[in-house]
Parts: sequence; structure tokens; C-alpha cells
Amino acid sequence: MNPIVASNTRFWDRQAPSYAEKPVPDEAAYRTTLDRVRAHLAPTDRVLELGCGTGSTALALAPSARHILATDASERMLQIARQKAEAARVTNVHFRQLMHDDASLEPEPFDKVMAFNLLHLIADVPAAIGRVASLLVPGGLFISKTPCIGESGVLWRVVIPLLHAVGRAPYVNYLETAELRDHMTNAGLEILETGLYPAKTHSLFIVARKPGGGVAGKSFG
Repeated sequence: MNPIVASNTRFWDRQAPSYAEKPVPDEAAYRTTLDRVRAHLAPTDRVLELGCGTGSTALALAPSARHILATDASERMLQIARQKAEAARVTNVHFRQLMHDDASLEPEPFDKVMAFNLLHLIADVPAAIGRVASLLVPGGLFISKTPCIGESGVLWRVVIPLLHAVGRAPYVNYLETAELRDHMTNAGLEILETGLYPAKTHSLFIVARKPGGGVAGKSFG
């Protein structure tokens, strides 16, 4: 396993119980994000979520899709997610421990791929987005939301590596919004929609379409 992936997995395994108990930092922004995602989902969709954590988002979106394969590198996160799904009696979401580059994911099986608060935790973001593009059917959508920490000030660039070195923080990639948009278009994806939720942050929501197929998507600028 890649050293960065291994260290991040250990971190999230340790954090899983406390992470599951934490309230959403900005409930209004989270609801807005869910509403925007639902606007692009269809009842027939086969959906992949990468970095699903304890499964809250996948379970919230379950009524809007045919099936969601929700994945994460942390098995302890997934254990909690499965408990939530069982308690809520959700049957169209299944949880598996894997990463975006897992060989078991064959090309073009998904109508939508989702990744929320994940891309900034990956070292090679262009490769990850390229892999996501390969997993989408022609016309399929990549729906993501990413903290672009590269625009959050110099202090983060000093503090986070120090915390990461002692196991108190995950690896973080200092993405910027323009850079992330470029990665999407360089992977051959057409950006249909962007937004900042919450508006006062650099947490960039992007809906990007793979060329081809009959999915037109919706553009809100």
C-alpha cells in the first residue's frame, strides 16, 4: 500500500468513533450540497461514492439512486456505516473497503461517481480524477466537493505537516480552486456546475461530465 494511503488509513481508523459522533460543522451548507447532488441523480443511477466515511451522505442520497456502492480505505469507518445502514433499513447502499485505483473496479460501470472531502487527501489528484473518468459511463457525472486548502493561508502549510508527522492529522494536498478545475478539464471532463458551500470557505463543489452518451446534465454557472 502507498505510504500516504497507509498513514491516512491508520489515522481515519483511529478517528472513526469520534468522527461518527461529531455534528456537521455547517448544517445549512451540507443540506445545500445534498440538494445540489440530488438535482443530478436519477432513480436508475448506479453510483459510486469514494471516501464515504461513516456513510451519512450515501444513506441520505440512497432514495435518489438505484444503487450506491460506498467505499472508503478505513474499515473502521465502514463498520460504523454498515451499522447505520442496518438501523435505517437502507438496502440499496453497499459498503466496501477500497480506493479509487482498486483493480476490482472495472471501466465504465457507473452513471455517477461522488467524492466529498476526499481529493485534498490524495497525493496524485490528476491521476485520481483520470481514474474516476474511466469509471464513468459516457455522459456520466463526477460530483465532488473539495476543500481547496491551498487558498487558506500560509499557517495551514506549516501546521498540518507537523501534525501529520506525529499522527495527529492526515496527509493533505494544498489544492487551489483554479488548479482543481484544470485537473477536471485536463482529464477530459466538462464542468457543468460549481459552487462554494459554505460560501465563506474554499470548499469547491464541482459537477463535471464525461463526454458522450445522452446525459446532458444541468448547468448553474
